[in-house]
Amino acid sequence: MTRRARVAFAGAIHAATEHAGGVQLADGRVLAEAQVVWLPPFEVGTVIALGINYADHAKELAKELTTSANDEPLAFLKAPNTLIGHRGITRRPRDAAFMHYECELAVVIGRVAKNVTRADAMTFVAGYTVANDYAVRDYLENWYRPNLRVKNRDGCTAIGPWLVDAADVPDPHVLDLRTLVNGEVRQRGNTRDLINDVAALIEYLSIFMTLVPGDVILTGTPEGVVNVNPGDEVVCEIDGIGRLVNTIESQ
Repeated sequence: MTRRARVAFAGAIHAATEHAGGVQLADGRVLAEAQVVWLPPFEVGTVIALGINYADHAKELAKELTTSANDEPLAFLKAPNTLIGHRGITRRPRDAAFMHYECELAVVIGRVAKNVTRADAMTFVAGYTVANDYAVRDYLENWYRPNLRVKNRDGCTAIGPWLVDAADVPDPHVLDLRTLVNGEVRQRGNTRDLINDVAALIEYLSIFMTLVPGDVILTGTPEGVVNVNPGDEVVCEIDGIGRLVNTIESQ
């Protein structure tokens, strides 16, 4: 399995791959993780995020939701300013009462997709990475309908460290994921519990918008979201995909 990354080092952006010593640049140099600035592991296009896409998370938020079995996927867009890489810093607003992580499987589109059928949808996937899409719950409007300042804050979404080729992930719907806060596991889930799976999401989105290479779908988070504070280290792990480290600072 080859895991690919993009990093900044010595004033330039480099393609890199996983190495036992950290990362290996295309020119052969091996650098420790802390020697480089980690970027999103691919050239990101449109970021499409899903809310309430795990059954257990929907149950966790049941007192705040008005939902039914006939609801379409709750999808919204995120701007480029939201993204930071592995080992990046996310800032918690001073007035926030409840800010939480969201560990998510991120699906990267590999070729132009328009009016795709569910049966063909997985052939449009280039690969997968890990995302941590923070939310400030007390900023939410209309219950759990994400608004601009919740989901488009500067640096509110860490992504990476690796892009794993789709061919190296036989089934993206059997992956364990977990979030650790200061080394303690606070969230556990499995992608088998997605309400709308990857193929269904690609089919749904491609009906009304053309997906292009580099577009990324954040597939939602399971139950177990807890408040995080300045100084906390938050680690999101997805088996076979990667381990994404992020630190919280005060705004």
